[in-house]
Amino acid sequence: MSRAAVEDLVLLVVPGVVWGASFLFIAEGLEAMAPFGVTFTRLLVGFLTLSLVPGARQPLAPGDAWPTALLSVIWLAFPLSLFPFAEQRVSSAIAGMLNGSTPIIAAIVAGLLARAWPDRVVLTGLVVGVAGIVLMAIPSIDGASGGLGIAMVVVAVCSYGVSINLARPLQQRSGALPVVWRTLGIAVVLTAPFGLPALIEASWSARSLASMLALGAFGTAIANVMMTTAAGRLGATRASATLFLIPVVALVLGLVVRGEQVAPLSIVGAAVCLAGAWLIRPRPAALVVAPPQECLATGRPGG
Repeated sequence: MSRAAVEDLVLLVVPGVVWGASFLFIAEGLEAMAPFGVTFTRLLVGFLTLSLVPGARQPLAPGDAWPTALLSVIWLAFPLSLFPFAEQRVSSAIAGMLNGSTPIIAAIVAGLLARAWPDRVVLTGLVVGVAGIVLMAIPSIDGASGGLGIAMVVVAVCSYGVSINLARPLQQRSGALPVVWRTLGIAVVLTAPFGLPALIEASWSARSLASMLALGAFGTAIANVMMTTAAGRLGATRASATLFLIPVVALVLGLVVRGEQVAPLSIVGAAVCLAGAWLIRPRPAALVVAPPQECLATGRPGG
């Protein structure tokens, strides 16, 4: 295998593995601090990491400041605040597998906003994907707490679906790094009132500290930069293949590292959801769907 081929493989594999592991990192971070502290810390570490990239400080296009501020809420501050609370009620494996429904939700949101009926293949993928989401969720709804956790994850993923549609024109006008860096900075400010006190009161272990540093530096910053590079070198369609690693990695790490129990029906649901996502994968003359990270990195439409 040539060096270029190895580099391309790394660009495809690493973001999916990192994003899949992020649910484990969140669970470990909750061992040290309250949920708002997890969100604030990952955003702060991600912002500081991306600040080291010179291109991140390029100015935004005229008129993009307020939409970027809104994006910081619906892509970062709001959904990233929901995941730690959700993982107090459901396992990291379930949260990660449900996150695999992102392209399904994004396609639904895009269709609603565009008021466009998708083609038959995409519609089939949506139906299959929604069925997979239901199958994943059923075993975890064993009470009010589990149901609330599932609802939080679904709401967070829906927020991602909306953010994709807002991100497209911003990326086309201002570029990926300047927008992502500013959304991180604004999200840090927004989450500071509750997150900073939680961070100050944190009880760190080496494991929880390493998890939070990895979550912020790799999951919130570097993985997005790698996705940008992959999309530029390989095209958005091939780059989006990293999405399919997320639920698999989240499931394996939840089972192996944290010893979580996952119902067989949830695993079947994850496979069904991935099949639906595969059906609506980016391709010519169809409704194009990609994970939030890719859309933010490339400026391609989410649907």
